[in-house]
Amino acid sequence: MRHVVMAEMVGSVFEVVAGAGDVVEPTDTLVILESMKMEIPVLAEVSGVVAEMTVIKGDVVNEGDSIAVIAGS
Repeated sequence: MRHVVMAEMVGSVFEVVAGAGDVVEPTDTLVILESMKMEIPVLAEVSGVVAEMTVIKGDVVNEGDSIAVIAGS
């Protein structure tokens, strides 16, 4: 099963914390978005292995854009 983590708001990617191949849990931070001078962590949402990170530092994301793909266990 694959789970796509989506951006919940417009922002720029301030920091990419996780990478492809990383094992993650629902409370793990994948990226940190910056929006209106606030830093907002984007969490994994499910347990699994990061199959793909679809953003890089500096990218601008809109609500609903893909952040990462997690292959669930």
